[in-house]
Amino acid sequence: MLKFTCCDEMRQFFSPDHAQVLRGITRGYERECLRVDASAYLAQTPHPLTLGSKLTHPWITTDYAEALLEFITPPSQDPAFPLDFLRDIHRFTARQMRGEIMWAGSMPCVVGDDKTIAIANYGSSNSAMMKSVYREGLGLRYGRHMQTIAGSHYNWSLPEEFWVILKGCCSGTGSLQDFVSERYFGLIRNFLRFGWLIPYLFGASPAICQSFLQGRRSGLQELVPGTLFRPYATSLRMSDLGYQNRAQDQLHVSFNSLAEYTQALETAIRTPDPFYEKLGVREGERWKQLNANLLQIENEFYAGIRPKRVAKAGERPALALKKYGVEYLEVRLFDLNPFVDIGIVPEQSTFADILLLMCLFHQSPPITAREQGENDENQARIVNQGRQPDLTLLVYNREQAFQPIAHALFDDMQPFAQMLDVAYGGDNYSSTLASLRTRIDHPETTPSAQVLLAAREHKGYFKFAMQQSQQHHESLLAQAAGRGYIGQVRGQRTSLSGRATAIGIAAAGTL
Repeated sequence: MLKFTCCDEMRQFFSPDHAQVLRGITRGYERECLRVDASAYLAQTPHPLTLGSKLTHPWITTDYAEALLEFITPPSQDPAFPLDFLRDIHRFTARQMRGEIMWAGSMPCVVGDDKTIAIANYGSSNSAMMKSVYREGLGLRYGRHMQTIAGSHYNWSLPEEFWVILKGCCSGTGSLQDFVSERYFGLIRNFLRFGWLIPYLFGASPAICQSFLQGRRSGLQELVPGTLFRPYATSLRMSDLGYQNRAQDQLHVSFNSLAEYTQALETAIRTPDPFYEKLGVREGERWKQLNANLLQIENEFYAGIRPKRVAKAGERPALALKKYGVEYLEVRLFDLNPFVDIGIVPEQSTFADILLLMCLFHQSPPITAREQGENDENQARIVNQGRQPDLTLLVYNREQAFQPIAHALFDDMQPFAQMLDVAYGGDNYSSTLASLRTRIDHPETTPSAQVLLAAREHKGYFKFAMQQSQQHHESLLAQAAGRGYIGQVRGQRTSLSGRATAIGIAAAGTL
């Protein structure tokens, strides 16, 4: 379907010697989930003290809301380590919760109006206050309900040895880091073209609790009283109803180069917006937002994938990227899987590894304004109606059937699954790809279809998600203590037996 950038680039990594460098791929996860009370309403209690300081703890913190837990795994080159560590975090957390449980779904539980959604309180230090004010601003600009949506992020990077070999094959000029950044941005552009495979294969939010809309019109259908849905949706979380920011559509952030990307972000954080100015920055002594610019900070920019760099203390993310180049990627399209107690299945990282390598090795021309509109439209079709039998996507301004396009992409991914199998031994990557491929012709096997079926059987999304949450809680309590990665930590790092790398992906300080 697509053209390789250079066939020799790919061939060399099939040899056992060169394939071994792929064992240096570094991975990490961030997983969000809401705390809910015994009635499945959003918890109104503070972050449990026994979980440690949410300001300084490297692995257990909160995201936007005080009730929105965020779990972060240290980066590791062991493919199994992130989920093993994440399971330990869940076991530990379940034991610290009193009368509360972790919500299983991406879309929130029963929520009231904005006043019932308390933003995270990190303390009184300058850094803590800045984090809180930033969140106040998010709520002011976009509403607090959007900030209660949960998902998982997959952090991924290739080892330096891989880049040295690839640059040598390409006879690239300039510094190694410039070459790395250029190729990562090529990967990102292809991901923007074909990343819709993730919500199709793993999307698990086709229905929502009616309380989430707070009376707003949506165009959704009623499944049962209290539950709204789209019949063929895969991920309402990634739709215009969910974790999207239409107010940012006019930012025109380009992924065609590192320079264009960082320049767009720097411009946005310095450009005043009349609407945000009207909302006001301060009310007496109380800060309402960090500033009245298009973006308060760079992290306010929403995207399905982002280039990342661990910044030095006090250094802005865009400046760090501009000065030092891309260090790793953050994939942000994964819904929580409500059928799994930690919300993430191993197939997600296996598939993401294959997809990201395919995106890296295929030609990736700059994305024009026309193509960006096409990419956005394809993503919208997949998340809103991805399981529709006669679904079509846009390819060069022409409607083409979804299934042949998806199968062609799987054909393109097959060599990279084989490449990873050579690196790690066995056939895990190829067998996982073959298993996931069946979902193209059998959409009823996708998580989104299974969630919808279960919501019908339980007579509502709320009842289904609550039952899953209770079962997961009981399962985590019943499990053995695990490998002891977490322990009784209170904002302190524990020994990782040397398995986590020093790259700092997952523990990077972000607002």
